[in-house]
Amino acid sequence: MQKKSIQLLSKLAVPLLSKGRFYKEKKTSLRTDFQRDRDRIIHSTAFRRLKHKTQVFVNTSGDHFRTRITHSLEVAQIARTLSKFFNLNEDLCETLSLAHDLGHTPFGHAGEEALNNCMKKFGGFDHNIQTLRIILFLENRYYEFKGLNLTFETLDGLLKHNGPIKSKKKYNKILGKNYFKNKINFTSRPSLEAQIATISDDIAYNSHDLEDGLKSNLFKLKDLENIPILKNIILKHKKKIKNYSTDLIIRQIIRDIINEMVRDIISTTQKNIKNNKIKTLNDVYNSKYPIVCFSRKMKLFDKKIKSFLRKEMYYHKNVKINTNQGKKIISKLFKSIKENPKRYINVSKYDNSNILRSICDFIAGMTDRYAINLYKKIK
Repeated sequence: MQKKSIQLLSKLAVPLLSKGRFYKEKKTSLRTDFQRDRDRIIHSTAFRRLKHKTQVFVNTSGDHFRTRITHSLEVAQIARTLSKFFNLNEDLCETLSLAHDLGHTPFGHAGEEALNNCMKKFGGFDHNIQTLRIILFLENRYYEFKGLNLTFETLDGLLKHNGPIKSKKKYNKILGKNYFKNKINFTSRPSLEAQIATISDDIAYNSHDLEDGLKSNLFKLKDLENIPILKNIILKHKKKIKNYSTDLIIRQIIRDIINEMVRDIISTTQKNIKNNKIKTLNDVYNSKYPIVCFSRKMKLFDKKIKSFLRKEMYYHKNVKINTNQGKKIISKLFKSIKENPKRYINVSKYDNSNILRSICDFIAGMTDRYAINLYKKIK
């Protein structure tokens, strides 16, 4: 079954048979190596906690706003569509999509900013690197090893979520010096599967943050009409506003935005593969530029959406009240736990050689409501 599947994949795909893991394990005839990776992510504690972690709105704000887990599922759906079209390793693409936000703190990027400030003198905090700490060390589900022991290809994709890495300094501080040894090439381009997971993240949070912002009345449809591409989509659906509910029209608009962006990626990526003579997986790794990307027109659209969301949503006074409170909670928790770590955490479970990093791990792993409840107790 695996051999047949391998032959069907594109020559640009990561093969279904992995190069291996840090700790050798017996293969199984029931699942590919990357299906096993995906399943380990889904069954992890860190993944379940994403249900109660902020995307934009604090988890207690409402039942229908996105959380980190719904966002991750939506990223995976878009990524599978693109991966299937290009005949790539769909299981790897899904794994990277589901895992990409495991390291997020409570209260979203506001929480990350606060925790980074707390750890500024001790290596800082980065949610992408925290994802790696979780899957390498912090998840505790197996007798034989710490972490999830994911494949090297999955680690490569998560490590290079934002592209090739020029300096290992930050990674060495947070993960340990030369942890990956020669198993992963930091400076090469990530796989197409990893590039798809990354751009699917952009599509998902742009489109769905727009939907959540509209539903929460932070802005109106007419406010979006100054953005190219969006204007035509909105005008097309506005004609039906007398016959359908506003909620349904918003959903249709969001569907069209996603479709426009996905089709643009497909067209642009096909051109990049042809123009740059990408014929093998090694060509992908050695490419000077990203292969999976938007056209110039869509990049401008993407930039304008991000700018609009930053101004009208992320920095909206109602959202800022909650994000500022989130920063306050994180800072207070760090200070209190630092003063008496044994009172709050089982120190033996964490890294005794670096107790501050252990406190950081503990806080980063909290859900919004756990952090809020603990803050109330120590306040």
